[in-house]
Amino acid sequence: MSAAIPFIHRNLPRLLLQARETVMAHTRPSLREQGLSDQQWRVLRVLGEHAADPAGTETGRVAREAYLLGPSLSGVLTRMERDGLIARTRCPLDARRTVVRATALGLEKVQVLSQTIEAHYSWMEQQLGKAKLGQLYALLDAVIALENPDTQTPEDLAEEEER
Repeated sequence: MSAAIPFIHRNLPRLLLQARETVMAHTRPSLREQGLSDQQWRVLRVLGEHAADPAGTETGRVAREAYLLGPSLSGVLTRMERDGLIARTRCPLDARRTVVRATALGLEKVQVLSQTIEAHYSWMEQQLGKAKLGQLYALLDAVIALENPDTQTPEDLAEEEER
């Protein structure tokens, strides 16, 4: 029998997954009440964040921001379109691309869920304190930037949206 391999550091990917699942345990019941999967919610959240864009959101951007691979996104969008949550059209500037918009029903679900989710985040802020929650966001942003230097920071994204 061989000896255990000595790891010095804790298993960061597992801790991040555990933290995600712990947070999602509060969100999933609300998603299910609205008839949504985790993936559908991620798509609607992205579309809700870009709802003011009259041109819609390109599917590539939705895939990146919702962390869904192209083939998975295609299936999710097909089901969401069937359920009346989104509308897809060809990009007017490039017919090879598709843009997506949340429908009134989709935006209604975003509105309802945003209240529940924001209440949970407020609770987390009360429990951890505003400074610690801010540190958590900053540390996660720093890890993302460290591992993927091409990733835009929240500040970059805010500047891009202002333009």
